[in-house]
Amino acid sequence: MSNHRKTYLFYDLETTGLNKCFDQIIQFAAIRTDEALNELNRHEILIRLNPDVIPSPEAMIIHRFSIDQMLSGKAEIEAIREIHQLVNTPGTISVGYNTLGFDDEFLRFSFYRNLLPPYTHQYDNFCGRMDLYPLTILYYLFKPNALNWPDPFDLKLENLSKANQLAEGQAHNAMVDVEASVALAKLLMNQEAMWRYVIGYFDKKTETQRLSQLPIGIQSTFGSHHEGVLIQGVFGAQLAYQAPVICLGQHNHYKNQCLWLRLDREELLSTTVDSIPQTTYAIRKKMGEQPIVLPASDRYLRLSEERLQLATESKKWLESHSQLFHHICDYYQNFTYPKVPNLDPDAALYEVGFPTPYEDFLSQRFHLAPPAEKEKIALEFPNPIRRNQAFRLIERHYPDYLPAETQARSLGLCDYRGERRLTRETAFNQIESLKQEKSLDQEQLRLLDELDHYLRLS
Repeated sequence: MSNHRKTYLFYDLETTGLNKCFDQIIQFAAIRTDEALNELNRHEILIRLNPDVIPSPEAMIIHRFSIDQMLSGKAEIEAIREIHQLVNTPGTISVGYNTLGFDDEFLRFSFYRNLLPPYTHQYDNFCGRMDLYPLTILYYLFKPNALNWPDPFDLKLENLSKANQLAEGQAHNAMVDVEASVALAKLLMNQEAMWRYVIGYFDKKTETQRLSQLPIGIQSTFGSHHEGVLIQGVFGAQLAYQAPVICLGQHNHYKNQCLWLRLDREELLSTTVDSIPQTTYAIRKKMGEQPIVLPASDRYLRLSEERLQLATESKKWLESHSQLFHHICDYYQNFTYPKVPNLDPDAALYEVGFPTPYEDFLSQRFHLAPPAEKEKIALEFPNPIRRNQAFRLIERHYPDYLPAETQARSLGLCDYRGERRLTRETAFNQIESLKQEKSLDQEQLRLLDELDHYLRLS
């Protein structure tokens, strides 16, 4: 970490829903610790609901924030600036439980939507990221005595917290979940050698070196293909959270991705050139992020005999069908995501690319300028997407300073995955369905009634 002191920023979010583009953060909580996990300070930020965001009824009965609470916090543009400063403090390692599976992308889109650099907390000023969820999976597989495991078994933070008495308070309150995450990390750190090794998988240089040392499984016209066992929560306990894989190489378009082909799927053995998208399954991996790839040795394998045999057979089949293996590598190395029609500007993070130095300069001016001068700066953005975003920020937070003819800018229909924005009509239908299908307590029913009333008046 050079001359910068390394600190961990344990954090958690509560949001209006699951859509990173169209929902928003309503609570951010964080505890900063030193490398030994001693607390240095803590932060809690409540964020006011934006006028163009419709809270998900399902989310409301989980986090139990009332409409009044959601309307009483800081303006999003101010709160997100504060969060951006916290995660970009030099030497900060942002960490939580499943943060790389959910929270980090929510932060990215929040930074992007508010004209802040969306990626600097990943690499700049000696900053980085970690995630306790994949680490907990590794401990479950290889150091099971480190924790008490919930019965019936699952790896939800709230159930781990109960089994290990990590924190007290209501689950899905961001600060309670942060306290549980810090306590969990302390238990994991008790296995000192294991802790030092597994956190290395969140350092890009360390992980790149480890992957380069994996054994070679296949030689092809593309070169040497490493093999390993890939650890990922999506596989579930029934598959021991792992799958045997062979590396297909680096992606040619998404430069930070390497590609891993699953070897334990029977469909692979019936693959033809025309069926590659249907009968093969490749997993995309970025360095320093989950999933984690370990050597496919007896020390790490927890596969059934059937899956081991299938993986061995699949590897031999690929070696004997070298031309087809070449086509599989070529397909995944050059695959690009299709363009999404009606893409909303706030969902265009992956389309618009990194901001130019001039766009960064304009964004800084926009944030520093008084409200009366923001419209003039918004007009200077050469990229129409960023110009649109700047006007949206004025409309959300400084509507009195926006001329009537430029208000009510059109909203796109879809996010970057093609998922549609939640509408009032859909929200009303979800409220009725939840009331009929779920066993709700009185507080949850009251929250749904509040949401119904808010949507009818707004």
